[in-house]
Amino acid sequence: MNRARVVRFLLVSISLILSGCDTEAIRRNEELLRQQEAAIKQLRREVEEERVAKKREEQRTQDCTVAFRSFEKAQGAKDSRDAVALYREGLKLCPDDDVAHFELGKILAGMGRSDEARVEFEAALKINPNFQGAKQELEKLQMR
Repeated sequence: MNRARVVRFLLVSISLILSGCDTEAIRRNEELLRQQEAAIKQLRREVEEERVAKKREEQRTQDCTVAFRSFEKAQGAKDSRDAVALYREGLKLCPDDDVAHFELGKILAGMGRSDEARVEFEAALKINPNFQGAKQELEKLQMR
């Protein structure tokens, strides 16, 4: 017998003793036990989902920390092509960084790669719809 069944057996046994073998009381107690078991299963599922979500968030944080190093290197790069490569490398790890998309867009626009720049400014705005700098840069591209 597994632990849950032993506990259930003991609880039913105690219920029988306390109720004087009242069959209706036994049925009610068994139903309560079933409900409790279902609630315990649900709680276990929720705890596991929270554990997995926490682990995912920790991994995301680690990935973004590594990505930020790439972004910093990109900001200090002398060659625009190197900066583009570094931003793209970082964005693979941390795709939700609106500022990185914006900065990459500015570099691409400066290189005359308007279509690619537009994609980056739009990505920044998708992440942060209130990003005024991205809106302004996108408007500049549209006026060209």
